[in-house]
Order: sequence, then C-alpha cells, then structure tokens
Amino acid sequence: MTPAGRDRTARHVLILGGTTEGRALAAELAGQTPLRVTSSLAGRVAQPRLPAGEVRIGGFGGPDGLAAWLRAERVAAVVDATHPFAAGMSRNAALAAAATGVPLLALRRPGWTPVLGDRWHPVPSLAAAAELLPGLGRRVFLTTGRQGIGTFAHLDGLHFLARSVDPPEPPLPSALDVLLDRGPFTLDGERALLREHRIDVLVTKDSGGAATAPKLTAARELGLPVVVVERPPVPDGVPVAPDVQGAVHWLADLGEPAY
Repeated sequence: MTPAGRDRTARHVLILGGTTEGRALAAELAGQTPLRVTSSLAGRVAQPRLPAGEVRIGGFGGPDGLAAWLRAERVAAVVDATHPFAAGMSRNAALAAAATGVPLLALRRPGWTPVLGDRWHPVPSLAAAAELLPGLGRRVFLTTGRQGIGTFAHLDGLHFLARSVDPPEPPLPSALDVLLDRGPFTLDGERALLREHRIDVLVTKDSGGAATAPKLTAARELGLPVVVVERPPVPDGVPVAPDVQGAVHWLADLGEPAY
C-alpha cells in the first residue's frame, strides 16, 4: 500500500526492529487485518534483512522526534525489539511512550546462563572487558559488534580476530584480523575457527539467543575464558516479553486504540 493509500483506521503497531525477534514478530502480525505494521531499522547495517510489512530506516531524532512520529502516524502500540544492547533507542522509546501515552513493550530474548565447565568473567561494559583482557590471553576473538572494536584499540600487546557483519571503522587495534560474517553459526564452524586462529580468550556481549550461542559451547570445550559483557537494564516500568508469542498476546490484550 502506498503512503497516500494507507488505511488510517487500521490499528498501527510500530516495531523497533533489527533483530531476529523483530522480523519474526513482523511476519506474525503482517497477515492480520485490520492491522498496519511498521518496522523501524537503525540503518547501521549496509544490507539489513528486511521484515514483512512497512519498513522505515534511520533514526527519529531522539525521544521528541519519535513522540512526534507516533502522534503523526497514529501509532497504537510500540514493541521495542531492538538488540538487547541498544540502550539509547530503548531509552528514547520509553520517553516517547511516556510523553504520548502509547503502550510500550520490550521484546527481549533471554540472556545466556553459564553451565558447568564455563569460565565466564562477567563485566559491566566493553571498557571493563578491555581492562581485564591482558590477564586472560593474547589471542582474542571479539564478537561484540563493529561499533565496539575501538574500545580495544589501545591494547597493542594483543592480537584480535573480530567478527562483524560490516567492516569496522577506526580506531582499531594494531593487530587485527576482521572476519565479515553473519549468523547463525554452527558448533563445528566455531570449533574450527577457534582452533585455526589459536584463540585463547573470547569476548562477547550477552546477546542471548541460539544464533550466536555455539561459540560459547566451543569455548567451553576448549577450556577458554570468556569475557561476557552484561546487558543494560530495560527502562523502568516497561513490561518485558521473552518471545514473539508473548508480544502477540500483549498486543491482543491491549484491545483497540482510543482514536
């Protein structure tokens, strides 16, 4: 449907997406009528996987810009299905929802939990991970996303293998190999990767989910230490659903919008 031909009476749901869960929720809702589904992507990946329904790419201009968009587009509900570490967008969504009275849900896959044999070192930030690294190993596998690689640029005594969807930008560590790849990843593939590059420590964010979890199993099998950056909290007062069906049920329980 073209912008001019949109059904203004349809219940409009905004999905702040960019994740597997966001795409799955859009696919679940796209066939429902009368319902209009818009997924918003940050635009940080050159060739994102596009979800079903309408798609917008780029920022809103902070919480005020998002609030204005919610009003102009008559949004009935917002589902924050961004990456668990997209704290800025989640904060903006909470502020915009509070300003407009639009219901907001955070769709967050459960985080990972250590099991017997794991050698995890939880840290609160990438900076804390960088501070800890020199005492744990010399050949580091970074799986923290391209935007965080600069945090490790000063560690000249270490060799890094960084995996990201798109090439990272400076500043970068002096000894760095970049592997451009996109999950899901297999356990066999992760085992081979750790051995081939002689990795002796893994750094990851607690993203949760199955797509990138095999690296944790491979590290456990090899007895490698894993530095795990803990998630930022969901903004106060925002309800959380752990999966797509939970989000669908939350939307169903809202009923019809006031306008």
